[in-house]
Amino acid sequence: MILRQYLHTEPAVGASYLLGCGGKASGAVVDPMGPVAPYLEDAERLGLKLRYVIDTHVHADHRSSALELARAAGARYVLHESVAAKFDFHPVSDGDRLELGNVGLTFWHTPGHTPEHLCVLVTDRTRSDEPWMVLTGHTLMVGDLGRTELAGSAEEGARDLFRSARRLKGLPDHLEVLPGAFLGSVCGRGLSGKAWSTIGFERRFNRAFRVEDEAEFVALMLRDIPPRPEGFEQVRAHNLEG
Repeated sequence: MILRQYLHTEPAVGASYLLGCGGKASGAVVDPMGPVAPYLEDAERLGLKLRYVIDTHVHADHRSSALELARAAGARYVLHESVAAKFDFHPVSDGDRLELGNVGLTFWHTPGHTPEHLCVLVTDRTRSDEPWMVLTGHTLMVGDLGRTELAGSAEEGARDLFRSARRLKGLPDHLEVLPGAFLGSVCGRGLSGKAWSTIGFERRFNRAFRVEDEAEFVALMLRDIPPRPEGFEQVRAHNLEG
């Protein structure tokens, strides 16, 4: 399996991913931001044909590059089926799977940060039929979980996020966590500058992820909410309009 992580500070602090099967020359990009040329150039250099471009959710802190990249690469743009976008996209729902040669992507609907949020379980069948890693977007990050009020009610989002986090806790300890944000992002508090982790480490040391009581969790998520990104409503609307 091929995997590349891109760490961004512009137009926002975040992480994106290029992954796929080199043997079958089949690839995907998750949560792209900024210029699309680096993804296209790296895919060509690695011998990957981009089949899918995936946004884990409709972003509010930056204008997504996903639709532009999908069009440039002749790929399908993937979002959760509930997104009310003003353009055509490839909808996925909980449990759906996309194939990239020997690499499989299984989608979990994990609402909370936003109602449509997805996590992506990644399997490399040349190694195992079990998932190797999970791309968690802004649901589970290293050190915190995502804020819950940018696309709806903060309390309702926190209750949804509690259930999504509980589901992720059921994954094996060894599973690698590849988040969509790290230290400096406005989408979480207490984030680490280390942009990857494991389920087991986060279960033990992530202050929000380790909370087991729903009322305690909601109270925690409603405290010390970071300032909202400037123009976040307009940015989210732009990402829905394409």
